[in-house]
Amino acid sequence: QVQLVESGGGLVQPGGSLRLSCAASGSTFDISAMGWYRQAPGKQRELVATITSGGSITYADSLKGRFTISRDSAKNTVYLQMNSLKPEDTAVYYCHVRGQRATIPPKIIYDSWGQGTQVTVSS
Repeated sequence: QVQLVESGGGLVQPGGSLRLSCAASGSTFDISAMGWYRQAPGKQRELVATITSGGSITYADSLKGRFTISRDSAKNTVYLQMNSLKPEDTAVYYCHVRGQRATIPPKIIYDSWGQGTQVTVSS
């Protein structure tokens, strides 16, 4: 398992930017993917973006072009740069890390979640 520490949330005006960070510690050698999900009030948690250890990136279609995910493997840290923020981006953003063994078939060891960081977009 890994421990996750998120930072970077807050209040921003529409059109503004925020950068979220999530640092993993512990058994990081098995990390296969890191990413971000979000959950708005009254809605289900949804994918924002993920990045694998090999660098493959997946975005929610609705967020392409405004959000950018990146990763510093040496620091076991994943970032989410959010630009042109809209009120509908208001949510709690959760960091997610998957640990997986490179067996055939691959074996998922754990799915770890951060505590969540609030992002509020409002004037």
